[in-house]
Amino acid sequence: MFPGFGPPPRPPWQPDPWTGGAPTEGPPPGPPPAVPPPSATGVGAPGTFAVDPGAFRRCLNRYTYVTLNDGRRFWFWPVFIGRTSVAGYRWRPRQFRWVYMGIDTNQIRFFQCS
Repeated sequence: MFPGFGPPPRPPWQPDPWTGGAPTEGPPPGPPPAVPPPSATGVGAPGTFAVDPGAFRRCLNRYTYVTLNDGRRFWFWPVFIGRTSVAGYRWRPRQFRWVYMGIDTNQIRFFQCS
């Protein structure tokens, strides 16, 4: 096989089509906490991290409250951290389920994991 060719990398939640293995990461076992963290608004809040993909490492596989630049806020369960993005499961309260998604870190204003 030539470098750069072959099957594309798979997200950690997707089964391996070559071995039939189960996903390596999945959504959390249940819904997130009922109430966002008190300091989740950001500005000067203790425990709120700068938006750096490396800072997300401590939040891997933990309930994380995210605020985007456009003001949207939601619970997130990160399972993958890239150089400029983070991927995981977003809680959809109206559907009462977790949905897999990726976020460019430039879109994130604040985040805090519990």
